[in-house]
Amino acid sequence: MKQQKNYFLLVLILGALSTISPFSVDMYLPAFPAIAENLSTSISQVQLSLTSYLIGIAIGQLFYGPLLDKFGRKKPLYAGLWIYIAASVGCAFTQSVDALIAMRFVQAIGGCVGMVAAQALVRDLFPVNKIAQALAMLTLVIAVSPMVAPTLGGYLTAHFHWHWMFILLAAICAAILFACKWQLPDGADPERDLSLRPWKVAKKYREVLRNKQFLTYILVGGIAGAAPFAYIAGSSDVFINNYGLTPTEYGWLFAFLAVAMIGATQLNHVLLNRYSNRTIVITALCYQLVVGILIIAGVSTGFFNVWMLIGMMFIFLTGHGLSVPNAAAISLAPFAKNAGSASAMMGFMRMAIGGIVSGLVSVFHNGTALPMVLLMAGCILLAGLVLMYHYHTTGELHTWRKKGPGLSPR
Repeated sequence: MKQQKNYFLLVLILGALSTISPFSVDMYLPAFPAIAENLSTSISQVQLSLTSYLIGIAIGQLFYGPLLDKFGRKKPLYAGLWIYIAASVGCAFTQSVDALIAMRFVQAIGGCVGMVAAQALVRDLFPVNKIAQALAMLTLVIAVSPMVAPTLGGYLTAHFHWHWMFILLAAICAAILFACKWQLPDGADPERDLSLRPWKVAKKYREVLRNKQFLTYILVGGIAGAAPFAYIAGSSDVFINNYGLTPTEYGWLFAFLAVAMIGATQLNHVLLNRYSNRTIVITALCYQLVVGILIIAGVSTGFFNVWMLIGMMFIFLTGHGLSVPNAAAISLAPFAKNAGSASAMMGFMRMAIGGIVSGLVSVFHNGTALPMVLLMAGCILLAGLVLMYHYHTTGELHTWRKKGPGLSPR
């Protein structure tokens, strides 16, 4: 019973660390129209504050990977969380969209440490054959944030000023920092002989990227995982301005769609008892592509009303809870050592691609849902092509249906 309690507490803390950035993204989505009005700017300009946040996450993770390996997990973690708290307070007092974009970048530089540290600690504290299950549990905890964050953000926008969201984010991070200090294990020992010289760091990342399994699955997971970023960037404008939902209603809608990912992570536990990680990944991508094409057809022809679009989006987003944790598990499996650098590179790729896709939503913004849904389906198509190319060139194409638990061959 004590072991189960410790496992639950560990997953909860690691999940909380992982949710810092998703919570920071999701909470202020219902406030996009209010922020645009208050700062006398456009929705597309406010969307760039999301893009800057994702770019900050991508860049920051590259620095935290070597730091987590060099100094251990705790010291860089504490430093990043303090940066996040300070930047969140800065966001709360911004008076222009340019300042908000800049402060969101700094906020991301601090907050992204939680994602890297959590993934590295999973590799430190769980055996290889339990990584996928642990990551699925983290995904479950992370998936709760889209249920809580936008709903809370909607109420804050409706009843208070949007600035208060960033004060609340600072307070939440302070609570997580306290929990990490008193309850989180240290993880892997510091690698004192590890050099932090830029060319040495670049060499380590190059070594990580030379692993074909790692490179393939971070691309697959990153590209497929960017589809929800297209949804995140465009959904507030689509549902509030196009379909007439209030910020509070949008918050509840976002929470409802998050259930898709939560249910999928629970299904993933069952599927892993019968199928390999790679089988689940490619199957999820196939059905997401079919659903994505149907969504494009329904939106472009005007056939979908708001409820039909919501239903199809729900089905589409279930794939995120299946493909992403399994792709991440296959990516990290080869690294008993350098897990921090591998986690950082994986996070960099995922957020860099997500930042590009969210930026494209702003670039192609035309007042309709079409740019959002086209980019969502396009991400799945490209991820599937990368995976099929890998299977074809490695001779694994004929084995992807193979039943049985465990990771793909290294």
